[in-house]
Amino acid sequence: MSSDLEFLLVAVTSILAIMNPLSTTAIYSVLTEDATPESRKQVIVTAMKISLFVLLFFALTGQLIFRILGLTIPAFKIAGGILLVLVAFGMLYPRKVEYAAAELENIAIVPLAFPLTCGAGTITTVILLASESGNIIQTVSVFVAIILAVAISYYAMTYSHLIFRYIGEEELKVIPKLMAVFVLAIAIQFVINGLTEALPQIISEI
Repeated sequence: MSSDLEFLLVAVTSILAIMNPLSTTAIYSVLTEDATPESRKQVIVTAMKISLFVLLFFALTGQLIFRILGLTIPAFKIAGGILLVLVAFGMLYPRKVEYAAAELENIAIVPLAFPLTCGAGTITTVILLASESGNIIQTVSVFVAIILAVAISYYAMTYSHLIFRYIGEEELKVIPKLMAVFVLAIAIQFVINGLTEALPQIISEI
């Protein structure tokens, strides 16, 4: 039971760290600053529906995609870990990106859903967690973690006006850096797990 609880905590922490709802909320606030309350609400609902569907889809079908493409789980863990290392460094040393609402056809889809809430890093993490699950409880834990992370993003955007009333500009800069450290640690652990699983197969073929 304790290992299942630990897996759930790791799943929630991993997805939340990479999804980084606070940064998404900050961008949402800027993009919808001049929108009506009804429009702002609709943007949140649309973005979160898309994100939830995409992440649940990859959690369910990730391993099937592996079989179709002839990929092994250890290989994907190593590749996914490397990708997450790049994501972590991107969080530590971000490039300045300006999002102009007038230039976006639908900000609920771009950038709120893609790439902020369900980008490559989050999708990779979801697939890796699903492949790591050792029983039905842990598999369900991945779905619970996805739903919880999306729900937190939903409520963070819904109450963004309250959140940023208490969070200063300096604190807003520190939080993504802290999340990046978690992402980097998770990424390295995925690489270690992949190498541990792949080495016996490599040695047996030598």
